[in-house]
Amino acid sequence: MFDLLEPSPFSTVGLVVPILVIFILVIVGLNSFFVVKQQHAVIIERLGKFSRIVPAGFHVKIPIIDRRAATVSLRTMKNGFDIDVKTEDNVTIGLEVSAQYHVSYEMGAGPEDSGVYKSYYMLQQPVAQMRDFITDALRSSIPVYTLDEVFAKKDDIAKDVNATVSEQMAAYGFTLVSTLITKIALPAEVEDSMNQINAAQRTKAAAQDLAEADRIRRVTEAKAEAEAMEKAGEGIANQRKAIAIGIKDSLETIQETGVGNDEANQLFMFTQWTEMMNEFAKSGKAATVVLPTDFRDSTSMFEQIITAEQVGGSIQAPSVKPQK
Repeated sequence: MFDLLEPSPFSTVGLVVPILVIFILVIVGLNSFFVVKQQHAVIIERLGKFSRIVPAGFHVKIPIIDRRAATVSLRTMKNGFDIDVKTEDNVTIGLEVSAQYHVSYEMGAGPEDSGVYKSYYMLQQPVAQMRDFITDALRSSIPVYTLDEVFAKKDDIAKDVNATVSEQMAAYGFTLVSTLITKIALPAEVEDSMNQINAAQRTKAAAQDLAEADRIRRVTEAKAEAEAMEKAGEGIANQRKAIAIGIKDSLETIQETGVGNDEANQLFMFTQWTEMMNEFAKSGKAATVVLPTDFRDSTSMFEQIITAEQVGGSIQAPSVKPQK
């Protein structure tokens, strides 16, 4: 008979079996239910063979028989790399390339035609293969452009490469969103040479602009001076015309008083001489002025005035003759 104080072996077994069953059920349950996150897809294989593709959400699978072969991200990813290429003018440059891509959203006629299926089963290293495609496309297109054209057309080159590689990657379930050439690195000696060329061109352009500005200034000044001289000539002509008219009117007025022509001319000459000497004294540049003894000797007097103006000295009239 069993001692009542000792545990019965049948009771111990009875406790272990239910615990074991519960544990197995929990394990099976955990392997039967799963959740797929947003922007992801899960490939389910049954006994090692492709079964189906499940999208985001809550799902159930058969434990042991079904398994989650892969979780594929549908988000856009970025990959950057550097390559060396040679231009048409034999300059080796370094390109920094950035590629944005994602697994194709196309479902096709069946699961085997979808982007998720192809991205997992068609290619072992799709990202590395995409980089090789882009590198090959760039090294084929860049050599037809000169260095200056590469800088000017880098966006067009990147678009052409993107279109070419997109067709190639579509067969493996990937969509190439964009290919960007983010940087063009030059050898140090080439960069220095280009900087010197640009500096020389800018200096030349600046010199041409300065020369053109100076030419315009000179032409403008010449035109202004010509116009000023023209206006000054018109003014002098009008002034002389007015003086001549005034002299004529003055002589006519003097003659109306009964004075003869010779006396009128001498009186007018004396008046003009007096006014001239008065203005000359007001100018502040006058030296000693000696008046002639006889204003009738006008020819000699005016010849001396003209001679004095030509030599640039102060005006000095003929020497004084003592009055008798």
